[in-house]
Amino acid sequence: MSQELVSRSPDLKRLQDEEYEIEIKRGFLLVHHVPYVNANKEVKYGILASDLKLANDRTVGNCAHTIHFKGETPCDEEGKQLAPIYNPTLGSTLFDDFTVDRMFSAKPTPGYYDDYYHKITTYIDLISGPAMILDNTVTAKTGRVRASEDDNSVFNYIDSNSTRANVTPVTDKLRGHKIAIIGLGGTGSYILDFLAKTPVDEIHLFDGDTFLQHNAFRAPGAPSFEELGALKPKVEYLTEIYSRMRKNIVPHAFHMNVEKLPELTGKTFVFISIDKGAIKKAIIQFLIEQNIPFIDVGMGIEKVNDYLLGSVRTTVGTAQKNNHLADCISFADDENDEYNSNIQISELNALNASFAVIKWKKMCGFYHDTEQEHNSLFTISSSHLLNEDITGA
Repeated sequence: MSQELVSRSPDLKRLQDEEYEIEIKRGFLLVHHVPYVNANKEVKYGILASDLKLANDRTVGNCAHTIHFKGETPCDEEGKQLAPIYNPTLGSTLFDDFTVDRMFSAKPTPGYYDDYYHKITTYIDLISGPAMILDNTVTAKTGRVRASEDDNSVFNYIDSNSTRANVTPVTDKLRGHKIAIIGLGGTGSYILDFLAKTPVDEIHLFDGDTFLQHNAFRAPGAPSFEELGALKPKVEYLTEIYSRMRKNIVPHAFHMNVEKLPELTGKTFVFISIDKGAIKKAIIQFLIEQNIPFIDVGMGIEKVNDYLLGSVRTTVGTAQKNNHLADCISFADDENDEYNSNIQISELNALNASFAVIKWKKMCGFYHDTEQEHNSLFTISSSHLLNEDITGA
């Protein structure tokens, strides 16, 4: 993927053709072997690192003016700090174990560089100029072609969002997970939408229903008239959509039952988004026995005086903490709930899914979690959020 990005981006291709030692890794453009002078007037070599602004399989112009640097503070030939690029920002970890020591800021007119060739060569001229004065044989043009980053990413294109926000190390906490979503109705489909944008290893979808017209009004996206007419299993329809973005979405076109529970073995986390109480109870018991943490979501909606009232629930269960589940989750099959007939509540589906995925990310260490609650209830009419079963409370 990375080499394709270089070949299809004229600015990156020009850098490579001119023998700069470039590498694309985790959404960053790295330029190796950049000569500079340190405070002792010694010639050293550092690495420039720029996030990439991408569209599909190529770079986009008007790139930001800041850049990261791995190395000591670049100086002029007298050992004095280079004023034109001074920035007091300290270093940070960009991805994996790749850390940078500082950030530079050399803003051109009108504030953005035309492309990455313009940006990289400008910074190299600024940083390497003093080194070339001390030794006219030094150069950033090594001619070395570095191997592209591996293509083991679950995404079909580079996650430039994490690099732009500089949260790649935090996002990496979500790697290695094998997630199951049981029930791909309104809330379950939004859970998939959010999880698909994370680097989890696998997402398994369990639902035996067909994607019908009413589903279109409480799921993300906008299916065409022809797509609705295809009458595809819900999990296959959603797999086709999200496989455009990522790999390893596995559809299971059946309703979960007792005989199918072993399909959950080996999963690292399970989201339960079904309203059938009997099988839900069996699922939860199996997950507790298998030491698989889970989140059960639910909505209770009723119609009163031409208004919809109710609440949105998010409940966490683990093998270590599950004595609250019977008080929080209804295991009855309530066929009279307005949720089963009112389909115009996609915002509540999305909200329920948001609460669930945010809580899962807290459990992964992505977000900070001060209360570590195991049940939360959002009341729609008052916008009140109640946290219960708080760890240590």
